[in-house]
Amino acid sequence: MNIKLERPIVFFDLETTGIQIATDRIVEISVLKVYPNGNKETWTRLVNPEIEIPKEASDIHGITNEKVVMEPKFSELAHKVSTMIEGCDLAGFNSNRFDIPLLAEEMLRSKVNFDMENRKAIDVQVIFHKKEQRNLSAGYEFYCGKNLENAHSAEADTIATFEILEAQIEKYEDLQNDVSFLSDYSSHQKRADFAGFILMDAEDEEIFSFGKYKGRKVRDVFRENPGYYNWIQNADFPLYTKKILTNVKENMSAKKQISTLEDLQNKFNNKI
Repeated sequence: MNIKLERPIVFFDLETTGIQIATDRIVEISVLKVYPNGNKETWTRLVNPEIEIPKEASDIHGITNEKVVMEPKFSELAHKVSTMIEGCDLAGFNSNRFDIPLLAEEMLRSKVNFDMENRKAIDVQVIFHKKEQRNLSAGYEFYCGKNLENAHSAEADTIATFEILEAQIEKYEDLQNDVSFLSDYSSHQKRADFAGFILMDAEDEEIFSFGKYKGRKVRDVFRENPGYYNWIQNADFPLYTKKILTNVKENMSAKKQISTLEDLQNKFNNKI
C-alpha cells in the first residue's frame, strides 16, 4: 500500500528538552520525506538547544547535554529544514498538538518564516486514538506486527509513524487514501493557531478560546479593545499565535484602508 500523494509529504519527529511549546527546544529532529513516485529521503540531526536538557527528558530520549554541546543550534539548521518541507504536507505522531507547533516556534525564533497556509497536516496519533486508543509502540505492534526498537529515538519514531499510516489506510476501509481526507480526519476542532488559543468559528473567522473574550471574534475584540493585541504580543504566548493575531490585525487595517478609499471615491464621483 502506497499513500496517494499529489505532492511530497514530510513525516517528522522531534526530541526536545520538554513539552512546553513556547519555551522548550529541539534536541533532535528526524525527517522522512516521501515523494509521490514513492521515493524517500531521510535526514536526522542532533541539535544544541542552547539551554539545559533536564534529566527527566534525557531519561526518556537518551540525549544528554554532553551529546549535543558540539552540535549546531537550530538557527543554523532552520533554512535547511525550511527547504526540506517547502511545498510539502506534514505528518507525525501527536504532531498537530506538539511537533508542528514546537517546530513553528523554533523556525520563527530563528527568523525563518513558517505557516500552514496551503499545507495539510496528518496526525497519525489522532487516527490511532479514534480507532484503537493506544500509544506509538503499541500501535506499531498492532498495525505492523513489529516491536518498536529504540523508542524515543527520533528516527525510529519517524519511520514507525510512516509505516503505521500506511497500515492504517490498508486496514480501515473508511479511511480514504487521500492527504486532504486524512488531514481532516486527524484534526480536532479547527484551529487558527497550533496551541488552540485561536479557533475558527462556523463563519471561518478567528475567535478567542480563552480568557474574558472566549468565543468572541478576534477582529471585534481588537476594535473594542486595541490594547488587547499589545498585551498578547508582550505576554508569554507562542510566537505562531502572535503571528496569527498580527495577520488578523493587518488584514483589518488593509480592509479599513480600502473602505476609506472607496468612500473617498464615492464622494468624488458624487461631486462630479
